[in-house]
Amino acid sequence: MRIAYLSTFFPFRGGIAQFNASLYKEFEQEHQVKAFTFSRQYPDILFPGKTQYVTNDEKAQSIPSLAVLDSVNPFSYFSAARKIKAFDPDLLIMKYWMSFFGPSLGTVARLMPKHTKVVTILDNVLPHESRFFDSMFSNYFLKQNDGFVAMSDAVKHDLLTLSPNARCLRKDHPLYNHFGKKLNASEAKSRLGLASDKKTLLFFGFIRDYKGLDVLIKAFDQLDDSYQLLIAGESYGSFEKYQTLINSISKRNRVFVFNDYIADDQVPLFFSAADVCVLPYRTATQSGITSIAYHFDVPVIATDVGGLKESIKHMQTGLIVNECEPDTVAYSIQEFFNKRLSDQLIAGIRSMKDSLSWNSFAKDVIDFVNEL
Repeated sequence: MRIAYLSTFFPFRGGIAQFNASLYKEFEQEHQVKAFTFSRQYPDILFPGKTQYVTNDEKAQSIPSLAVLDSVNPFSYFSAARKIKAFDPDLLIMKYWMSFFGPSLGTVARLMPKHTKVVTILDNVLPHESRFFDSMFSNYFLKQNDGFVAMSDAVKHDLLTLSPNARCLRKDHPLYNHFGKKLNASEAKSRLGLASDKKTLLFFGFIRDYKGLDVLIKAFDQLDDSYQLLIAGESYGSFEKYQTLINSISKRNRVFVFNDYIADDQVPLFFSAADVCVLPYRTATQSGITSIAYHFDVPVIATDVGGLKESIKHMQTGLIVNECEPDTVAYSIQEFFNKRLSDQLIAGIRSMKDSLSWNSFAKDVIDFVNEL
């Protein structure tokens, strides 16, 4: 099958690019695949982070791609479609996570020839932080597709709410496998400047309001002196309010902050140091962070929002917290350690790894496309 893959690829960085690179490599084992990416993904004024691009000192999966689509230049929508059509694909596959991309990706999809099937992998149908154009842009985009892959029941529900007749394959997020092996925990803690004898909680990933870092900081302040909190990720917006909160708690000297983008080759360091990863999200559909945690055999404690409880099996691979409140998050953290659940949950993670392979995901997508 000839597959055109239009989405975020190197030199862009982040979880979307990592996902696309892993799936691209799996597709190319049996298919002819060509990657197309953005010439401009976000205008700088709309991007809240430090940079959208891989820096010179970072290691990332470098997928050869053709930069064809400027998200805010309508003329590029048509030229991108022409360049993709020149490849004559049987399948155009895309990734969709923000309604902002509805006009650009939707127009490219609309201009595909009839013999090219269009399938999109949905991270979100409607974003966590709503804007006035969300429904309009998403409705336009959804109409241009032949089928969808949803990575949580919550996303599938949103899809069918907007497009009741949509053809949809439900698949869990595969486990990332490009980060390398887990390090010795003592070594990892030493390299990060952490205490070797403390129970280590990890908050990992881009820091945004809906992810509830403030809730975790308040929960951490309720724990005893045997704990330490490791915060690793770039803040989308100012980190000042979190730093002010950290400074106000009694245990501030046991909070370790790495407020920067964590390059791929540094990811093992943080997960190797962690006993458990905590995701106190206020809203969610699914999270790629769970896939990284599971790769390193790190259990996850998460709030019961969106599709998180679909990927985090309570008392099997992690713990689900009923409320996004400091008291309940603190209680679940204490339960994890007091009941010594680590070995049980790690065994559960290991037992599910085969079903969450990239090979399985790619094969099921192709089977779904053939049925459309």
